[in-house]
Amino acid sequence: MPTLPRRYHITTFGCQMNKADSERMAGILENMGFAWTEEPNDADLILYNTCTIRDNAEQKVYSYLGRQAKRKQEDPHLTLIVAGCVAQQEGEKLLRRVPELDLVMGPQHANRLQDLLEQVLAGSQVVATEPIHIIEDITKPRRDSTVTAWVNVIYGCNERCTYCVVPNVRGVEQSRTPDAIRAEMETLGHQGYKEITLLGQNIDAYGRDLPGSTLEGRHRHTLTDLLYYVHDVSGVERIRFATSHPRYFTERLIRACAELPKVCEHFHIPFQSGDNDLLKAMGRGYSQEKYRRIIDTIRHLMPDAALSADVIVGFPGETEQQFENTLRLVEEVGFDLINTAAYSPRPGTPAAVWENQLSEEVKSDRLQRLNHLMSIKAMERSQRYLGRIEEILVEEQNEKNPTQVMGRTRGNRLTFFPGEIQAFKGKLVKVQITDVRAFSLTGEVLVPVIS
Repeated sequence: MPTLPRRYHITTFGCQMNKADSERMAGILENMGFAWTEEPNDADLILYNTCTIRDNAEQKVYSYLGRQAKRKQEDPHLTLIVAGCVAQQEGEKLLRRVPELDLVMGPQHANRLQDLLEQVLAGSQVVATEPIHIIEDITKPRRDSTVTAWVNVIYGCNERCTYCVVPNVRGVEQSRTPDAIRAEMETLGHQGYKEITLLGQNIDAYGRDLPGSTLEGRHRHTLTDLLYYVHDVSGVERIRFATSHPRYFTERLIRACAELPKVCEHFHIPFQSGDNDLLKAMGRGYSQEKYRRIIDTIRHLMPDAALSADVIVGFPGETEQQFENTLRLVEEVGFDLINTAAYSPRPGTPAAVWENQLSEEVKSDRLQRLNHLMSIKAMERSQRYLGRIEEILVEEQNEKNPTQVMGRTRGNRLTFFPGEIQAFKGKLVKVQITDVRAFSLTGEVLVPVIS
């Protein structure tokens, strides 16, 4: 009687980069003969791909890990892995805190999972957190979607924002070659993926570390050049990119987005604060005036483009007036979406040891006020969609209402409309918007379907 394959479960915390890493590690495990299970307690191997950007995400990892460590005491055949940024940050300290762990591996080692796991299965307890050159990825990810896909273009980050732990845990910038990126996109296009998001922790830095990256006084390998290079990949209908940094965001990039039909009219450009003194303390390398100039250029060249951003409130020393400068920027720019967070001190970052930390009460109050303003502005931005016909790429059934399917506009606004997923999944559909909310839309499909 054939034996059942060993089962695995991956829980992913944090950013899109982590989600992409988890898909690649799942691909490695399935290539090794493991089978996915939705239920962690049925798994023979559990992998937590962790995030350390904020303290609450890190504490959640320890909570999950504690439950599985108890299970391992009863079932020594269970394999426990912590990957990602907490693994990189804590290293061997994790083994002392949770001795039941088999493998601790930083994000740079995601492609090496098979080699590391073979050492574990041979009886070793392994810590892999040393800096390495990330080898070109030849694994086949187990993609969570059959419609949209992530493609990494640059790993790591060379910036030194005073609040951010990413450079410490994800290492220095390492760009993939344009040919490797295009080859992965061609495979995805052939497999039927309609939308690709190009990913980087600081994607505007793409290419500056590649050999021969300068030519006649300008970088030859830039994100802009990459967009032109991959734009004609067959089968791919939409291209997005994230995450941008205002310090490196260029007018040339905006012009390329306006010119290239497949590049979606959506820009995610974190500004973090609307106050220049705070931006300087954060080590961001730009002013709020420069940020506004970027937005003005986008609005001039692409008037209907959707804008999203990241903001931190309660940074050490932030005064009420400085916070109000952030509110003013949000009020005046008119974002479609903002990811907001209260400042959280992270180990090994300069701001974590400054004496001018704010109380949790002040941080919570400011976060609440910012979120309230954001919901008002998002509702205002949504009004422009009412009655319009939008192109929607259909991704899934609406879990809350099975009579509807869901997808996104080119501006990344979540949209629902009546329909069967079998008829619409992966299709580009013309939908007339009949109802708008702050962060989503509802509409009626217009026939015929585009593709």
